[in-house]
Amino acid sequence: MNIYVLISLTGVTIASFSQVILKKSSGKQYPNKIREYLNPLVIVGYGMMFIALGFSLVAFTGLEFTNIPLLESAGYIIIMFLGYFFFKEKITMRKLLGMALIFAGYLVYFL
Repeated sequence: MNIYVLISLTGVTIASFSQVILKKSSGKQYPNKIREYLNPLVIVGYGMMFIALGFSLVAFTGLEFTNIPLLESAGYIIIMFLGYFFFKEKITMRKLLGMALIFAGYLVYFL
């Protein structure tokens, strides 16, 4: 497997976890607007997004641009499972159908 594919998937995974952290932060009440945006969860979440951006930039140097959207769409799959584990969100038939369409897109692209 190409090292740049692994770098891209690592960046997508980091970005997915940062979205979970930011969602956790949005569910809390804060005493004022400054605390709402300057709290540890928000700072860590955006820091992780910045790191994910770095991974993406490195991956872009070694991948063809036609492969990048394919790798980035893996984030939808990761987010579905993270939502299930961290927020107890149900995996509905609609979500499973969406994931099946993503996998079908992978198959069409690779075949």
